[in-house]
Amino acid sequence: MQAPKKQNLRWFMLFMVFLATTINYLDRQVMGLLKPTLESEFGWDEKDYSYIVMAFTASYALGNLLMGRFIDKVGTKIGYAVSLVVWSIASMGHGLVKSTFGFLLARTALGISEAGNIPAAVKSVAEWFPKKERALATGLFNSGATIGAILAPILVPFILGHYGWQQTFVWIGAAGLLWMILWWRFYSKPEDNKKISSEELAYIKSDQDVEVKDQPAVSFKEIFKLKATWTFALGKMMTDPIWYFFMFWLPAYFADVFKMDLTKPSLPLILIYGGTTIGSIGGGYISGLFIKKGWTVNKARTTTMLLFALMVVPVMFSKYLDNMWMITLVIAIATASHQGWGANLMTAVSDKLPNSYVSSVIGFGGMMGSIAGIIFPLFIGIVLDYFKKQGDINSGYNIIFFIAGVSYISCWFLIKFINKQKSVQ
Repeated sequence: MQAPKKQNLRWFMLFMVFLATTINYLDRQVMGLLKPTLESEFGWDEKDYSYIVMAFTASYALGNLLMGRFIDKVGTKIGYAVSLVVWSIASMGHGLVKSTFGFLLARTALGISEAGNIPAAVKSVAEWFPKKERALATGLFNSGATIGAILAPILVPFILGHYGWQQTFVWIGAAGLLWMILWWRFYSKPEDNKKISSEELAYIKSDQDVEVKDQPAVSFKEIFKLKATWTFALGKMMTDPIWYFFMFWLPAYFADVFKMDLTKPSLPLILIYGGTTIGSIGGGYISGLFIKKGWTVNKARTTTMLLFALMVVPVMFSKYLDNMWMITLVIAIATASHQGWGANLMTAVSDKLPNSYVSSVIGFGGMMGSIAGIIFPLFIGIVLDYFKKQGDINSGYNIIFFIAGVSYISCWFLIKFINKQKSVQ
């Protein structure tokens, strides 16, 4: 069935999800860019900072589980709204704290509430898009992470330089409250929307099999029997910690190794995070193109993920590069590939499961990824502190880059192995 030409309401709904994801990543990126300032202000070392990152990832893990179930129970509109309002207030709260413990509390609140973004976003895509467009739609909304990461190195130094670190948190955190006006006014499920044409509604539902239409919410016991639950969780566990490293430590990496001034806009960071847009959208486009060529949905997703896993591998050889721009290029390819990988990993859940399962499975997998992310920042802090004392912090970063280089391709083979096994059902 061809897409309707006159009315494309689904793309407007996707635009709102894109904006929310942009705000989500803009809020969480502030901390990494303010790291040198806050270290000076509060006397933190690498371990102190890693504890704060761990507080975020631990609460994010719990938040994924709670918010995923909450969104499946109350629906996308209410669930997304609650998540975003709470995380906006938590983000603004960072500017009011006066101690390291205060940052731990603010970061915990931010982690729990921000965890609602991906489950709600993927559920929205499952509601508004047919399978053949879902990976592209997921890639498009997920590119909001890139835009947030691009805007952060531009906005944070400006606000920091003119108004201080407290106002940086407050101003950027307030953006989510403005988003609420747009979301609450316009979002609804397609079958409940009075402005959607019958042609577009038919197109959205065109490739949904009987077994993937909405069903009553199920227990976690039933969800745990699904192979899709565990392959998604494995994918998150092995690659989310790498993305946290790219998000939270790259600014410090360029400051430590190349003496970059983070109080000014950072071109390498803008290029790296800008490149993730290409990976995010490209990942969805490539698998969609394969489907249009007659490939099965599963083959299209799996092949695309393999391509992106291979493109991360070169980052493990960063120790052989001493030119900042060459390293920027290699890291940019790796971060872009993560986004392309993630777009297909998330979409595979809605490909295989009913819409009413999606947020719960996404939430559980996100929790498992965050649990892995709790341990990894501590490991990073220990490694970097050790090599910093040795006067060779670059070697510490090289160890982390090596782990990043092997994680995705190893994960791909493990997922392939699990999918070949007989179903647990």
